[in-house]
Amino acid sequence: MGLERVFERDDPAFIPYLTAGDPDYEASQAYIEALERGGADLIELGLPFSEPIAEGKTIQDAIVRSLEAGMTVDRYFEFVEELDVDVPVVCMTYYNLVFQYGDSEAPGASDPSGETASKGPRPFVEKAAEVGIEGLVVVDLPAEEAGPLRAACDEFGLDLVFIVAPTTTGDRLDTMKTQVSGYVYVQARLGVTGARDDVDDATEESLARLSDWDVPKAVGFGIKTGDHAERIVSAGADGIIVGSALIDIVAEGHENGDDTETVADRLEAKARELTEGARRGAQNRPQPERT
Repeated sequence: MGLERVFERDDPAFIPYLTAGDPDYEASQAYIEALERGGADLIELGLPFSEPIAEGKTIQDAIVRSLEAGMTVDRYFEFVEELDVDVPVVCMTYYNLVFQYGDSEAPGASDPSGETASKGPRPFVEKAAEVGIEGLVVVDLPAEEAGPLRAACDEFGLDLVFIVAPTTTGDRLDTMKTQVSGYVYVQARLGVTGARDDVDDATEESLARLSDWDVPKAVGFGIKTGDHAERIVSAGADGIIVGSALIDIVAEGHENGDDTETVADRLEAKARELTEGARRGAQNRPQPERT
């Protein structure tokens, strides 16, 4: 059924993002499990890359903490395999890591002829499927160049999610429509990631541009509170994606030396706030007129 199953129930989907291994392997696993307890329907789990783009300071700092704690691609796959969650996991990362993975001659990374693959997305996607990852968001891969990754995802049963920015138009938008599956990540505002104190009024317009796409629309970038979540879903979103507001909780706990359980409780509470806000938004949507 793919990731679209997450959006098939009555309630909107809550999709949190955390960077795997931030601030360390064990704490990060506990934090992700806390988000599921708080209502997460799907986890976007960041595979850190040393040269991120479109990330604000919050997520950049999380990436640095993760890398300094020893996160690698192979360690990431181990991390996912050991997670004790029952919701789907989507890997969010950068194409350099995906494309280069075959160079490591990872176990199972072979092409149909039986030869060890050198470069290309297939070995990475094969390993991702093996550990239970159900989808990919590759933030720096243009849709026009996504054919090989799309083919690998089709081969191993993964969805390929694209981020549509407010400025994405024309041929690029049309190409994304033909390549996307699972859901589309609707970027609510221009700029970099980061929690905001308001919701961009362009969200409804962004959703309207994609009204004829036959995949669910999940809105991210800047969502911080339950009220934000309510407004986004009221505008027509099928789900909300929240990263920086959660990573801020992780960072504060790390800086203050708080124990893992305390930080996990805060994350669970924030997840509940966001989930409840999204549900209120669904209730506030205009109801279709009866004939």
